[in-house]
Amino acid sequence: MSLFRQKHATTSLPMRAVALIAVLGFALAACGEAEIEPEEAAEETDEVEEADEVEEAEPEGDGPHVVVTTSILGDIVATLVGDDGRVDVIMPPGADPHGFQPSASDAAMMREADLVVANGLDLEENLVSALDAAEEEGVRVFTLADKLDPIDFDWDGPHSHGDDDHGYDDDDHGHNDDGHGHDDDGHGHDDDGHGHDDDGHGHDDDDHGHDDDGHGHDDDDHGHDDHDDHDHGPEDPHVWFDPVRMAEGVQMLAAELADVDTRLDATEWESRGEDYAAELMELDEEIAEILSAVPAGNRQLVTNHDALGYLAARYEFEVLATVIPGSSTQAEADAAGFAALIETVEDAGVTAVFAENTDSTTLADQLASEVIGRSDLEVEVVRIYTDALGEDGSGAETYPGLLRTTSTLIADALS
Repeated sequence: MSLFRQKHATTSLPMRAVALIAVLGFALAACGEAEIEPEEAAEETDEVEEADEVEEAEPEGDGPHVVVTTSILGDIVATLVGDDGRVDVIMPPGADPHGFQPSASDAAMMREADLVVANGLDLEENLVSALDAAEEEGVRVFTLADKLDPIDFDWDGPHSHGDDDHGYDDDDHGHNDDGHGHDDDGHGHDDDGHGHDDDGHGHDDDDHGHDDDGHGHDDDDHGHDDHDDHDHGPEDPHVWFDPVRMAEGVQMLAAELADVDTRLDATEWESRGEDYAAELMELDEEIAEILSAVPAGNRQLVTNHDALGYLAARYEFEVLATVIPGSSTQAEADAAGFAALIETVEDAGVTAVFAENTDSTTLADQLASEVIGRSDLEVEVVRIYTDALGEDGSGAETYPGLLRTTSTLIADALS
């Protein structure tokens, strides 16, 4: 036998054995699979059925589904609801409610809610049609601001038109001599609960300081022209800057939640509303204490837009002027009005202009620059939180935090 054939014969036997073993192994494996496959299939089927059962076991509509328009109201409602419902907020922190444009999914979400909570008084300018559509389809839509005795936009502080013109006398401002801004009952209210006279707003028709277009600003007080397409009308929607009003508001919201919830007893919602209201009354005391640091001669506010009327009314400030005419950030300043505004700031010796976290500070910066260039005044632009919550870490991530942070910024700038 040749060497080649010997090598070939020697190696061919193990190869055949390997092939045979492989075939046998494959057959055994196949048999094994065939034997356990029904069990595995059954286990997989059981797992799928169990998963289906878990999904089906999750209760649908576990508490009310509430859709809220603004980030500020969203925080308030979420605090009331806790883990006993679902709260979706349309506007994120930092979003300007005056200019926010809802998406199709936002509108659809409102139509599917058990309750939609909005600020109202046209604060959410571009959501009005979506809110109307949801209500027309049978969704419960609750607007808050119009139910809290809204003040008029031209309320410039307790001393601007005389105390009697606004239904506040010296004892009804909710401020006493201790600087905390509260009378003996701790609420600073007169008999109707808000310190307003019988017409519900504390204003008579002749002394509002409104011009003919009803915008709540005449030319002399604010240096603006007679027409503003973005005004909300005579009533101010920024009610959240009065925590005493909002103490009543959270109880109204709790009552609305009780009406749409089928799980919790109405007394539970009532209790939550009362607890939150008590916290806001304490917050009012805290804000009054913070702002008491501002001397009487410095209690004039120049703001980017007219958002601080309720703060002024509650804590004895005067809204001297606004950079943007009217109540909406979407309005535009005119040259003549801006020039008059510069003179107003110079004459009053204002040292701080307050701009919002929701809008550009360009106009406020320009105002400060013009005043500095024409006078010896040092004017600072201070960004505060007004119409929306702040981002994480801002101190204004919650509604109480927004009031504390903004009040502190105002006090620091004017003290």
